[in-house]
Amino acid sequence: MRRIAVGLIGAGKHGQRYAHHVRTDVPELRIAALSRRDVDAGREHARALGCRFHPDWHDLVADPEVDAVISVVPPALHPAIATAVGAAGKPLLIEKPLATTGERAIEVVHTLRTNGIPVLMAHTLRWNTVVRAVRERLPDFGRLRTLYLTQRFEPSPLAWLDDPEIAGGGILLHTGVHSFDLVRWLTCSEVTRVWCRTARVVTRRTEDTFVAILELAERDVMVTVTGSRATGARTGLIDVACEGGQLVGDHAQGVAWTVRGLDRTPVAVGEPVPTVREALRAFVRLVLDGEPPPVTIEDGADAVLIAEACLRSAATGAAVVVGHCPRAV
Repeated sequence: MRRIAVGLIGAGKHGQRYAHHVRTDVPELRIAALSRRDVDAGREHARALGCRFHPDWHDLVADPEVDAVISVVPPALHPAIATAVGAAGKPLLIEKPLATTGERAIEVVHTLRTNGIPVLMAHTLRWNTVVRAVRERLPDFGRLRTLYLTQRFEPSPLAWLDDPEIAGGGILLHTGVHSFDLVRWLTCSEVTRVWCRTARVVTRRTEDTFVAILELAERDVMVTVTGSRATGARTGLIDVACEGGQLVGDHAQGVAWTVRGLDRTPVAVGEPVPTVREALRAFVRLVLDGEPPPVTIEDGADAVLIAEACLRSAATGAAVVVGHCPRAV
């Protein structure tokens, strides 16, 4: 079995999930090098992983023993990482959000595509069992009428999420992009215009609560997306209404059901799967087999462009037209 030596940039809370799954669940991958902003913690972590440590992530990308790169860092770093990875010609798995602005996200896409880099965008909710169960059953319910998505969380302990220079934005950019990606994936339609309102409940410099109405190219489908990082519980509601009934699920709680008339029927969604593990497995198939990625870098850019339009709408109080990332011909 061929193994891919990966370099992991970022080993905070989420990056540690990647390290765990590489070591325990994806035998085709091995961690050859680690880079982390906290140098002392990074050196200790690298010793535990049995890999090299690079205080400067540029050195990790350039490391000749690193075949591919996994980037799990704040989005402000992604353009520079994409440039370095593109020059090195190494496959890349990149975490969401792709960038802090739509313009920078498109620049990342251009850099990676120009250099012919195999890349997987880690919008991990696409591997969630409830999300997949809803998408698989949608065709059985006829024409889509309305879609409602929400994600709610406890306040985040990560201070950098409330720093615009590092985070680029608040919940719209860092959690909303998950929902915006699912809107496109579930409806197979592009978002053309948005109306949005935001609030700062716990945070002070970035928004932690929002509600947005999304207009699709298929304009008779009504879409609402909300989110909050100021609650005492977690939910991930998906409510899909079609001409033949409804599909309702909660991807955080791991449950789903169908509704026809007043009859509610549970949907067997199976045991939850670690979505980071599934993203890593898809990355292996991309690198070793050339299998097309289930989430493209352009998908990541489009989610950022929707979030950016929502931020502008909240700032101006007006509807905002959504830009789209060009696709290669």
